[in-house]
Amino acid sequence: MIEAVVFDLDGVIVDSEQVWDEVRERYTNESGGTYTTTAARDMMGMSSLEWSRYMAEQLGVPGTPEEINAAIVAAMLERYGEAPPLIPGAVEAVRRCAERWPVAVASSSNPELIDVVLRAASLRDLIAVVVSSQEVERGKPAPDVYLEAARRLGVAPSSCAAVEDSHNGIRSAEAAGMRVIALPNPHFPPDDDALASAAVVLRSIADLTPAVVDT
Repeated sequence: MIEAVVFDLDGVIVDSEQVWDEVRERYTNESGGTYTTTAARDMMGMSSLEWSRYMAEQLGVPGTPEEINAAIVAAMLERYGEAPPLIPGAVEAVRRCAERWPVAVASSSNPELIDVVLRAASLRDLIAVVVSSQEVERGKPAPDVYLEAARRLGVAPSSCAAVEDSHNGIRSAEAAGMRVIALPNPHFPPDDDALASAAVVLRSIADLTPAVVDT
């Protein structure tokens, strides 16, 4: 029996995975680093400490991880402005679930970016728990952020449904023991093996209803 629903943010509520990729690639190239063909996939789901260290060590971006993180977050906030690119149907889907269950967000985004998106979507007051990977030891695909969301909700992970779009995100929620509802990201689609582990695969978040969550 499902007792709570945990949403990812990037690629589920806000169409931002490609924005992260564009911002990191531009910053890497302009600073003298080398943005590899696997960089976007490698960093997807990482915590801010993990991807900023990756950019320094693997992509040759100068500066400390803290400096790189600050620069990327500032660029993301500038790109978001007052209107983050919300995914059509996402706000309504979150509201439908929140009418029935406690709802959480478990995201790899920095807390300030999560807050901007939730406030722009007028969802902040509906979300019972918000966890950033910055607050836990390991980012996705490790289960830490989902386990922490369940802990704060006071619900067993096995009684939670997780809504995810990426390979690493699906693996993270699966490792936490949650029922995974997959929304394959069109920009960076998850592998078939990750999708096979999901309980449900939807074409659009507009199709997410309490009946789907509970099936």
